[in-house]
Amino acid sequence: MADTSDPTPAIDDGDKLPIKLMQDRILVMVEAAEGERRSTGGILIPATAQLSKRLDWAEVRGVGPLVRNVQVGDRVLFNPDDPYEVELSGAIYVLLRERDVHAVAASRLEDDPNTGLYL
Repeated sequence: MADTSDPTPAIDDGDKLPIKLMQDRILVMVEAAEGERRSTGGILIPATAQLSKRLDWAEVRGVGPLVRNVQVGDRVLFNPDDPYEVELSGAIYVLLRERDVHAVAASRLEDDPNTGLYL
């Protein structure tokens, strides 16, 4: 009989290799694709434009057993300048520590008036 008491789900997207994250590690998939983008004013910004200290949003796909403030499915804000990337069955993921996350955005935070988007 399988032990179901482990609160840390393994990553298994179909036929991909299941993994279990260790300690305070978070596995995320970056939402923004590299390339051209538009500013809020409609100006086209080329992919070659140098941005200084820009943070990125990513979706959490897995968490380690010591992660306390992030859950699978949350969106997190992190610094993409020095990422640890890993490829799992053709998909690129970024491996972070919980302390590297600057903010969390999740619908579950709207239910509790004492929490929210922290920067």
